[in-house]
Amino acid sequence: MLESLAEKIQGALRKLGSKGRLTEADVKAALREVRLALLEADVNFKVVKGFIERVREAAVGEEVLGSLTPAQQVIKVVRDELTRLLGGGASRLTFSPQPPTVFMLVGLQGAGKTTTAAKLANLLAKQGRRPLLVAADIYRPAAIKQLEVLGTKLGVPVFSQGESYPVVLARLATEKAKREGLDPVIIDTAGRLHIDDEMMAELERIKNQVPPQETLLVVDAMTGQDAVNAASAFHERLGLTGVVMTKLDGDARGGAALSVREVTGVPIKFVGTGEGMDGLEVFHPDRLAARILGMGDVLSLIEKAQSSLNEETARKLEQKLRREEFTLEDFRTQLQEVRKMGPLDQILGHLPGWGQMKKMPGMQVDEKELVKVDAIISSMTAEERLRPDIVDASRRRRIARGSGTTVQDVNRLLKQFNDTKKLLKQLGRAGKKGGKVSLPLGPFGI
Repeated sequence: MLESLAEKIQGALRKLGSKGRLTEADVKAALREVRLALLEADVNFKVVKGFIERVREAAVGEEVLGSLTPAQQVIKVVRDELTRLLGGGASRLTFSPQPPTVFMLVGLQGAGKTTTAAKLANLLAKQGRRPLLVAADIYRPAAIKQLEVLGTKLGVPVFSQGESYPVVLARLATEKAKREGLDPVIIDTAGRLHIDDEMMAELERIKNQVPPQETLLVVDAMTGQDAVNAASAFHERLGLTGVVMTKLDGDARGGAALSVREVTGVPIKFVGTGEGMDGLEVFHPDRLAARILGMGDVLSLIEKAQSSLNEETARKLEQKLRREEFTLEDFRTQLQEVRKMGPLDQILGHLPGWGQMKKMPGMQVDEKELVKVDAIISSMTAEERLRPDIVDASRRRRIARGSGTTVQDVNRLLKQFNDTKKLLKQLGRAGKKGGKVSLPLGPFGI
């Protein structure tokens, strides 16, 4: 997430750490590099100017330069200003005191509104709500069908009436939600390739017909300053209450995320991460600021684990650990549970210092290796998974042929399993002595 920007800012601030004492000139030189990194990331130049001025003013004070750890103090100033720039604290959805609550999603075509509507419905359904999706994009080919397919996949009802007038459709959907106790109503509106008066007028009519509690703009983080310009235009006509930033986990340079709140005053409420229906997260400015500075985001990692991992499976694995009965089948189960959290490189990206660690030899993450591990274990018999010590040379050749791998791959997996099992035995003994047993993250103890 914002990898290029994070690397450049961390590099600039790392130079300060190599100095025992800092001068005003040292700080200005570092901030010059930070300024260039922000401009290259397509951050609005006025936002960059104000940000650098505020950081410089705070960082060159006697309290900072005269402290025992001036470099750390400067980094703290940068982190605090980044957090403020991104919005300060998380901005949550608000719900109407008289259901149904209406959420209207707006934006340009291609930003990911339809997928985001389904992701939002999935998130709210997991919180115990009964959302209703409304297919009000009658202009884009297959938009209605796409939402219906996603709704069926999630078990969320979708209200559609072909090419009915969107304003009427939104009103009928709200009436249906009121009758059937569905809440909230999530309206997927039509977008265009560019902002035009016809689109805006239609959105204004929908807003007047079924006043939304939240009007959320969905923008593609990959579009940089264009996303900020779009946010300003939509906010002027519709009065936005929040922004959903999609594709922030891609190769986005970061300009949109770092500019939109400062330029428009509209908070980022969610970020889209990945194509899966679980890929929508509440936006936490302080956590993104920490990740940009290489401090990691362990809180988001814990939340992701809590929402993705099966508690019953974890409990059974813990019991096996205490009895020292961990098998290759458990090894594979643990792998599958971790993979539910998303791509491994994204998971590890939450860890402090991962940006530097992954450059070290042997630390590169290859999802294909995880697929290979699954294939090897699947090619074993039930007895071999239970008792890997019986896997001799001939069995290893058979397993390699069955899994489409090599004998060396099988040997490597068995060694990794034995090493992990030794570690888990130590954890198991600690648990018997009253300590807490916790599973390593992933089958390789990462």
